[in-house]
Amino acid sequence: MAAPLSDGERRKQISVRGIAGLGDVAEVRKSFNRHLHFTLVKDRNVATPRDYFFALAHTVRDHLVGRWIRTQQHYYERDPKRIYYLSLEFYMGRTLQNTMVNLGLQNACDEAIYQLGLDLEELEEIEEDAGLGNGGLGRLAACFLDSMATLGLAAYGYGIRYEFGIFNQKIVDGWQVEEADDWLRYGNPWEKARPEYMLPVHFYGRVEHSPEGVKWVDTQVVLAMPYDTPVPGYKNNTVNTMRLWSAKAPNDFNLQEFNVGDYIEAVLDRNLAENISRVLYPNDNFFEGKELRLKQEYFVVAATLQDIIRRFKSSKFGCQDPVRTSFETFPDKVAIQLNDTHPALSIPELMRILVDVEKVDWDKAWEITKQTCAYTNHTVLPEALERWPVSMFEKLLPRHLEIIYALNQMHLDRVAALYPGDIDRLRRMSVIEEGDCKRINMAHLCVIGSHAVNGVARIHSDIVKNTVFKDFYELEPEKFQNKTNGITPRRWLLLCNPGLADVIAEKIGEDFVTDLSQLKKLLDFIDNETFIRDVAKVKQENKLKFSAYLEEHYKVKINPSSMFDIQVKRIHEYKRQLLNCLHAITLYNRIRSDPSKSFVPRTIMIGGKAAPGYHMAKMIIKLITSIGEVVNNDPYVGDKLKVIFLENYRVSLAEKVIPAADLSQQISTAGTEASGTGNMKFMLNGALTIGTMDGANVEMAEEAGEENLFIFGMRVEEVEALDRQGYNAREYYDRIPELRQAIDQISSGFFSPRDPGCFRDVVNMLMHHDRFKVFADYEAYIKCQGQVDQLFMDPREWTRKVIRNIACSGKFSSDRTITEYAREIWGVEPSATKIPPPNLPRD
Repeated sequence: MAAPLSDGERRKQISVRGIAGLGDVAEVRKSFNRHLHFTLVKDRNVATPRDYFFALAHTVRDHLVGRWIRTQQHYYERDPKRIYYLSLEFYMGRTLQNTMVNLGLQNACDEAIYQLGLDLEELEEIEEDAGLGNGGLGRLAACFLDSMATLGLAAYGYGIRYEFGIFNQKIVDGWQVEEADDWLRYGNPWEKARPEYMLPVHFYGRVEHSPEGVKWVDTQVVLAMPYDTPVPGYKNNTVNTMRLWSAKAPNDFNLQEFNVGDYIEAVLDRNLAENISRVLYPNDNFFEGKELRLKQEYFVVAATLQDIIRRFKSSKFGCQDPVRTSFETFPDKVAIQLNDTHPALSIPELMRILVDVEKVDWDKAWEITKQTCAYTNHTVLPEALERWPVSMFEKLLPRHLEIIYALNQMHLDRVAALYPGDIDRLRRMSVIEEGDCKRINMAHLCVIGSHAVNGVARIHSDIVKNTVFKDFYELEPEKFQNKTNGITPRRWLLLCNPGLADVIAEKIGEDFVTDLSQLKKLLDFIDNETFIRDVAKVKQENKLKFSAYLEEHYKVKINPSSMFDIQVKRIHEYKRQLLNCLHAITLYNRIRSDPSKSFVPRTIMIGGKAAPGYHMAKMIIKLITSIGEVVNNDPYVGDKLKVIFLENYRVSLAEKVIPAADLSQQISTAGTEASGTGNMKFMLNGALTIGTMDGANVEMAEEAGEENLFIFGMRVEEVEALDRQGYNAREYYDRIPELRQAIDQISSGFFSPRDPGCFRDVVNMLMHHDRFKVFADYEAYIKCQGQVDQLFMDPREWTRKVIRNIACSGKFSSDRTITEYAREIWGVEPSATKIPPPNLPRD
């Protein structure tokens, strides 16, 4: 097998033709040297690799700033409707390469850095991931920002500038160990602090009612300091803003009269306020009702709404004086998209500002609020739905609790009028859940306070209408929509797989980068031998490169011609990494029982983080690593099978692993994964999918043809039917010998000889209380994996299916998703207008 290309050779080969645009190399060199000089003058005379990275980042940032200012001027002058995307998570990853790609600077920077005797890839590796998200929801927000800028929408991302993002995962003796992600340790070259826009956020206190109106008084104040990050569109000179808030204690915090004499203690207590933006809660699809989390949710909402209203009132460039005093036109100028229920407090907070502060009539304020806000639902798992104790609200946000009660009363009066006597319906639809502990159902609050509610894949949106919000759908069917998720082709093709982008561009031109539906043109080349060979060659090079990476970082040697079988996502029972484990054990047992038989060699790679408090997810990681221990060290198995746990899965690792994948595992129980976006990334990058009919897999199968994916297992209706009759794991265990053997091995300590009872909890869960029915799909899964093997033995046929999948992945661009949001929810039209670059006069 040929060795992977050296970085130098690769650098020359993969400049994606014109896609990375050759700018002025001399100019980049000059700018780089200038930034490097200033770094070194300040400190020392010897440059470190990190100095080189910062010099390059600042060089690239220089190209952003003029466009950024010009974009904002453009918005102020034209005063378009502005889109505000509110999210507690923005999983951005690295910024350098993405910015170079979107500004068309990659070739110029590459060449300049090469001429200076440095390696661009090595510098890119120095950048910390901005890991301000857990998984799909936060990464979706990042893709959406890219698309909104590329489509020329006046859009802003608003969130929290967590000092510590998603933890770094270390695997120690097979177990996950968490380490704090101090991503800001060396500074962040992309952000700009804006202290002039610092805003107060209030907590606690009490409510005063008087003839003049309502006042929220005696509050504790925390300041929200904004940090702005530029978000460049693809080659259109539009640069939007992501504004993240950081919590600061006011100077008099805790220094009031009751603290007289304990000055030191009072200053140390400033941490209590500043803890609000300290750390991202590491749960994915799980609600943890901690007061600090509720504070985070209100903090981002309160700061953001003040900012939105300030911008609404003074919409002319450079003008701080209020020019708008009437809120009649607010929904014509402002759209607020709630990314899940985390920013749900936008609804009562907007009501509070309109009614208490701006003195708008209550009914009018409610109309404005509903027309402004829209809600995206991301999950149907009951444990993920936010339900806050009323007692916590009473203490932390007393005025908001009053407003929620009043809104709920209006809502229930309406329901009661339409369905007289239907007490059970009132109970089901209330925002306030009665019980031992009264709770506020945040999803219900979002539904009643929004003009649009959407799921994130067609099957998910149907489940939302038919089950989760069935009563609300019956009440207001016109509110409910579907917006199937998408991914940005800039990061998830151009940036991470330039070899494939190049091969595609050679055949169909470069317009697919902003119109992914053009990939359909590749259907003409499914039988083109040269194209089949080129696509297969790119995949093989990506596999060689990733093998070299694994050998360097994980000290594992893998067979690069084996099938790269990959499942990377958060570790969760519903995502069924355990089903993957059972397949690995089954393959292992088959090889052991007949080592001379020919097997399709496989490297099974599983990666993902477990929430620190999620015992079963941590046990699943331990099981994967334990299976790997046994399988990878068994001389009978040799090269035929390897099981590897990919440590610390994150955006920058995804960019390496996805282009190298042959098989993508998307095997959640039907009806549990709202959409998935990893599935789309693999499809676009030339992996074939083995999956259930769940989330966006359904639409992927529809686009490419079900016969071009490996679809197995129960459909939603069958899962529901099994629920009704009662799922009995033991009957599968008794009936299927290979399944029984695998479970007995896990149970007996075959994979954990030093601690035979290690996996007792896993086996007990699978046998007695498995909500996600792993055994019910085992047989179909194993059989389907046999079909995968068969096809893999015919490389030409495999690659033809790969090409068909790539050609049919156009629907899954976040550009298409955002265009639908813009037209059908926000009431704005994407714009192809190119803002003139800073070196040209404005029109």
